[in-house]
Formats: sequence, structure tokens, C-alpha cells
Amino acid sequence: MSDKTNFIPTKYQLQTVATGRIFSDEGWTLDDKLCDKPSMVRPVYEKKQLTIREGKDLGLYRYADWLPIKTMLQNPSEPITYKSEGLAKKLDLNNLYITFNGWWPERGARMTTCSFKEMEAYSVCARLGEELKDKVLVVASAGNTARAFAKVCSDNGIKLLLCVPQDNIKALWFDAPLNDCVKLITTESGSDYFDAINLSNVVCELGGYLPEGGAKNIARRDGMSTTMMSATTFIGRIPDFYFQAVGSGTGAIAAWEANLRFIGDGRFGTNKARLMVSQNKPFVPMYDAWRADSRPMLPYDADQARKDAAEICAPVLSNRKPPYSLAGGLYDALKDTNGDILAVSNDEANAAKALFEETEGIDIYHAAAVATASLQQAVAMGTVKADDVVMLNITGGGESRFLAEHKIFNLKPIHIFKIGFTKDEVKQVLSAM
Repeated sequence: MSDKTNFIPTKYQLQTVATGRIFSDEGWTLDDKLCDKPSMVRPVYEKKQLTIREGKDLGLYRYADWLPIKTMLQNPSEPITYKSEGLAKKLDLNNLYITFNGWWPERGARMTTCSFKEMEAYSVCARLGEELKDKVLVVASAGNTARAFAKVCSDNGIKLLLCVPQDNIKALWFDAPLNDCVKLITTESGSDYFDAINLSNVVCELGGYLPEGGAKNIARRDGMSTTMMSATTFIGRIPDFYFQAVGSGTGAIAAWEANLRFIGDGRFGTNKARLMVSQNKPFVPMYDAWRADSRPMLPYDADQARKDAAEICAPVLSNRKPPYSLAGGLYDALKDTNGDILAVSNDEANAAKALFEETEGIDIYHAAAVATASLQQAVAMGTVKADDVVMLNITGGGESRFLAEHKIFNLKPIHIFKIGFTKDEVKQVLSAM
């Protein structure tokens, strides 16, 4: 890869959103230990203006100035942005820009997992320093994130343990057998993403394992922010609106943070794109909290949450404990950008999925269809006007085409844990790996 051997780690410090304190990253810092309330920490990059790197096969590392990375990994991909014609005409929008993450070679999109979760994985794994290489990275996922991390870690020889609900492992397909450095454990059928998170937390209490960190990992958020970097630099200005379906809201938080950096850059405008995020009914805990104007999440019975999660067409949007309430979380991002949360039914999502393929020529994930349906809602309500500059983040697409064109291999779990698992059981299973 161009510039890989001569890459100089990106220079930055960390800043606590709640207090403004600036301090140094110790290598895998997820929280400010001197802050007494829940808060995101953000990188403050030395380079205030983004220079897009030129070179063959750089992928998302073209945006390395604003990625907290120590190296560049092999086989990176990147989001691509283009101005819509078909969907834009259908919605009577003059400035609809689609940021596509997935498999669409004619457009230059070559994410072999077909999901923007690759942007998280290529950034997070490039943050790993030599002092952490002997540890096993632990990632909890509802599906797409696991597939992305498995691909990136397998390609680059990084030890990885995935924790995924058993009902979601159909998402763990690949176009080649994986390196043995990647292992999978699951929680039993009927469990959900939150159960997988609990399993990963227990694993990380054991020696030798490194929690990936989820939304609190600056590299995860800034990797996802490459969608906003792609759109803003392609358009030449910060969009007026940003549309995305959310499970945790991390991608929208990342877009907001990138937006703030672009304001600081000075060349792309001073506006804040209105974050228009969406959830899939009936699993809508953030929508309910937002409609109640509540920073704290509202009570949500665990059994009801599992039932609701099982009913939605986009199961990747089923996070029961999202980074919504903490300082610098989704609640703050929505307030700061005059944003909103919309709710989309399965029928609306399925109709939007068909519409996108008909008008743009490529299949998309149900989560991306939820975002597309929410854009339809906003246009119908008059929130989005014909001349507004709109970014639609299609977080996954091209899977049907990719699966038809490639031989597929599936990752099998080494153990399936019942929901009432114990730490001793987890330790015993992992010690036998």
C-alpha cells in the first residue's frame, strides 16, 4: 500500500466532552478517569485542516489526518459519495447525495462485507499499538460489526474473539476461510445484542483480553465519520441534513463530531447538518426517550425488548443500551444540530428497500432502507425542502449481488452460552480454546 511503510502515527490529544479537559491518550483510553460523570472523550487532532492523501489503495486511510491510528492495515475500503438522480427525482430533491457503503464496483465501492462497519474495524485495529498486539481483541455485535472485524483481523493476523447472539450468526459469512486468529462464541437462541455485550464484558474481566470499547472507542467513531468526510469533501460543503438509521447512534455521533471538525477546518461552511436518525418499529427506545424530551433512557423491560428486537426487519438496530444519555452522546448531538428521531415500520422499510433498488440500481440492507424511509417521511412532512443539501448514509448494500458472485464460507461458534452463564463457565471454555 502506498505510504504504508513510511506512515507516521497521527498526532492528537483527547478532550473530555463533559469538562473540556485535554489529556494524552495512553494507547487505548476509553474514558477520562478524572471525570466523575459519564462522558465521551474526543480526539483533538494536530491538523485542523483535512488533507486527503493521494495514493493507490489507501481506502479510508486517505483521511488519516483525522483518524487516531498508529499504522495502516492491508486491504482497506472506503465509503463513496455520489449525487443521486433516480431517487432524487422520485423525491423531488435537487441536491440528494448518497454515501454508499458496500459492494458496488462500478461506483468504486468495494467493501467485501457490504457494511460500513468495515470503517470501524479498519480504524480500531489500526489504533492497536505494539504493546497491545499480544492481547485478544473482544468485540460484541449483532452481526455486521462482527463480520467486519472478522474480515479485517483475519486479513491482518490480529487476534479476535467475537460475541454474537446465536440467532444472528447467519450474518457471519465471508468470501474466504478465516484465519484461526478469529474465534466466535454466542449467546443462546432467543438472546439479543445486550446479552452478547454482557458476555463480552465477562470475557474482558479475564486476563489477556482487550475490550474493543464500542462507542467510547475514538477509533470506532472516527472510522465511521469517514462517511461524513466522504460526503462533505465530495459536495464541497457541509450538508444541510444527515440521514441514517441507528441502533446505538454511534454513526450519527461520529458524523456530528466530523461536522464540528469541518467547521474548524474553515473551508466547508459553518453550518451543522441536522441529524435525522431513525429506528425500526417496534424496537424504538431512543425514539421514545427523544419524544419525551428525556436525556435518560426510559424503562424497557428486558423480555419485551427481546420480543421487539425479534420483530424488526433490521435486527442490527436493536441496541438496548445505546450511548444516548452521556455527555457527547446522541441526545447532545441531536440537540446541538436541531435533529430528530423518526420511527419506521417494517412495511415502510421494505417499500423503501424496493424503491432504492429500482431507482438507484443496487440492493441495500434493511437498516439503510429504514434511513431511506425516514427521508421519505421528512420530505412528506415538509421538513426537507427541494433545494436542501441532503446526505443519505446507506450503511450497507450490494450484499445480494456479492453473495451471488462469490463462494461463501460461514464462521461457526466454538461455544454457545445460555443466558444464565457464569464467569467460571466462560473461563473454562476460553481456557480450552
